[in-house]
Amino acid sequence: MQTLSTSKTRVGIETLIWVADLAGTFVFAVEGAVTAMRGGLDLLGVMVVAFVAALGGGVIRDLLIGATPPSAISDWRYPALTFAAGLFAFLCHALVQSFPPGLMTVLDAAGLALFAVAGVEKALLYKIRPFVAMLMGTITGVGGGVIRDILLTRVPLVLRADVYASAAFVGALVVVVARRAGVPPGWAAMLGGLACFVLRMVAVTRGWQLPKAVG
Repeated sequence: MQTLSTSKTRVGIETLIWVADLAGTFVFAVEGAVTAMRGGLDLLGVMVVAFVAALGGGVIRDLLIGATPPSAISDWRYPALTFAAGLFAFLCHALVQSFPPGLMTVLDAAGLALFAVAGVEKALLYKIRPFVAMLMGTITGVGGGVIRDILLTRVPLVLRADVYASAAFVGALVVVVARRAGVPPGWAAMLGGLACFVLRMVAVTRGWQLPKAVG
């Protein structure tokens, strides 16, 4: 009976990871495509940037925790969704490029929260220690954006934004603490995602930044 319960819990967590991963993939693919179009890239460039922005962080996470081949390669739904989102953004470029900066910030924060949660949950599923699992959640959230910005020859957002990677880490931390406190995985994920999203949005609204060296 205990084995059956454990098996059901694992399936539930895997489903949660899959849903959060796909939702984050779509959001970051659209955001990456919009960024690429604003950078003047052609269709191929838009698709490449959408792909790496959406799946780069997850690939890095999977390689580090030993989940090989990465889901982005082994599961056709990830690249299919990414290219569909990128193509949609390209074909509807007049619409998506008219998105106000505030909406793009909200989408980016939502994608960050979804990926941070999916990353830490998958790392925990693979028996990674809690602190390292939190780092994996952070990498999942920011990894694709770093590759995107490097391809677009600009300083990665994670290095210049007001509380970006920190928000992903806090979200992952909330997930770990909630799980340790006995909170069901679904609720723990919701709490962690909400913490990441709210912290990121408040930081943008109020201009919060981490300390910088001066002088």
